Amino acid sequence: MNVFAIRHGETEWSFSGRHTGTTDIPLTQNGRRLAERIRPVVSKETFKLVLASPMKRALETCQLAGLGDKAVIDPDLMEWNYGIYEGLTLQQIHQTVPDWLVFRDGCPGGETPAQVEARVDRVISRARAIGGDVALFAHGHVLRVLGARWLGMTASAGQHFLLDTGSINVLGYYRGIPAIEKWNWPAAG
Repeated sequence: MNVFAIRHGETEWSFSGRHTGTTDIPLTQNGRRLAERIRPVVSKETFKLVLASPMKRALETCQLAGLGDKAVIDPDLMEWNYGIYEGLTLQQIHQTVPDWLVFRDGCPGGETPAQVEARVDRVISRARAIGGDVALFAHGHVLRVLGARWLGMTASAGQHFLLDTGSINVLGYYRGIPAIEKWNWPAAG
């Protein structure tokens, strides 16, 4: 089995570096273009399950990639709840908390790394129980935690997995050991 973990296309806030957790905004024109470039890649696959975050940007990416009619909404795939940091850039946050790192510190009024880790673990368990290929449409930070957890690492290891908008990531196995086959892979186009 393989898990295709797909980050949504660009939004105005992802483009400007603003933390977008619970704010539900659509894709930009470029974001739609990135999402459409995913279609030829995923159309070659047969998915037993397609899960998507309930946020517009993830659902629109799923639809443009050609899997919208198969998608099941999974709230566990929502982006990190940034609490008081919602809508702020890293530079703005660092003005008051210079060494803040979401994967280590979490967010005041939002989620801790352990809470995101628990959500991601439920998604991984659900995917592994399917016994076939799975597609996930979600967000940058939650997918970075998913990559870390797939390998048995803690949520804090997500800091090592950079992830662009509109990217495809393939999680699988090497001789029965969880492995990452592709990471931050841009769809051809």
